[in-house]
Amino acid sequence: MDAKPRLTRPAFGCACCSGAMNGGGHSRRAVLRSGFGVIAATAAGSTGAPRPAAAQTTLSPDAALQTLVDGNRRFYEHRLTSFDEDLAILKERTAEKQEPYAGILSCADSRVPVELIFDQTIGHLFVTRVAGNTAGSTVTASLEYGAAVLGTKVILVLGHANCGAVKAAMYNKPVPGQISRLFAALQPAVTEAHGDLTEAIKANARIQARLLATSSPVLAGLIKSGNLKIAAGYYALDTGIVTILG
Repeated sequence: MDAKPRLTRPAFGCACCSGAMNGGGHSRRAVLRSGFGVIAATAAGSTGAPRPAAAQTTLSPDAALQTLVDGNRRFYEHRLTSFDEDLAILKERTAEKQEPYAGILSCADSRVPVELIFDQTIGHLFVTRVAGNTAGSTVTASLEYGAAVLGTKVILVLGHANCGAVKAAMYNKPVPGQISRLFAALQPAVTEAHGDLTEAIKANARIQARLLATSSPVLAGLIKSGNLKIAAGYYALDTGIVTILG
């Protein structure tokens, strides 16, 4: 299934990125208040139960994940199609709205260019990146926004080979600045892997995916209703292949 996702009309624009921030008689505070009101209204009904956002894409959660897999195959087979898109048209169509079909929690590592390795272009992926691809509160909030407001159908937590953050947590050597603050979230995976770096990286991706699925009522509700899938993956730097982890 190499077809690109077919995007339909958006349900909401991003309050933080819309033209209203730059004028139009609305203050920044009013815009932000309105934006968070949209999130609350979308993510929960009167009982507080999560409701699916109006569809941004016709893809099911399983089809959204398969689209990422197909794009990665084009990447490692050196037959990219995303660069065939007319960037001028894409910029014009996405200036006022975004319609991503997938959310990605990736490591900040410069060797993991998310859109490139999934052969996706402007407006298709809602990407959060942090060293060690851990699901902290601000990352979780961002992914909740992507799923509840923008209508992403899948969230993929993507670990990668030779991850420096996981390696640093495993060796637990003195580090400068605030780098050591990363270690606590990575420690469960390090403990589970018993000294095997690759297994620790894979375990961390699975743990963070499970954390997103269970600690966020918004995401858990969307999963329960069949409107969202959360998965873990491992990116091999040498081959370019993303493996979906069980």
